[in-house]
Amino acid sequence: MTDLSEQVYAQAIQLAGDLSEGKQTLLGLLCTSAAATLAARLREGITPGDCRESFVTAASFFALAALDGADGEAAIQEFRAGDLTVKEASGGGSAAKCLRREAETLMAPYLTDRFQFQGV
Repeated sequence: MTDLSEQVYAQAIQLAGDLSEGKQTLLGLLCTSAAATLAARLREGITPGDCRESFVTAASFFALAALDGADGEAAIQEFRAGDLTVKEASGGGSAAKCLRREAETLMAPYLTDRFQFQGV
């Protein structure tokens, strides 16, 4: 783990509370992945060190949201008996969605736009 990933992991562990050893290991991997993914989304000329506090917090939020969705338990959002329709809620629970939204908001000033419109 790099220094930055270690900081992300330390904050995520502090926020997560008690976790089994297996979940701690998984969280470490998710922190490394979240930090790398977030670094790749930074605007040109901005490094993780330029926004270190926000970066560490946002990456730890993303990792915790991913951990929440890693349990493999899909929440049933809708079920119909006629013509059998079953829909699973995607992206984890409301806590995971909140963490992702907060992380995106925190990093918004530093990230490239996800969508670009071009004239036709």
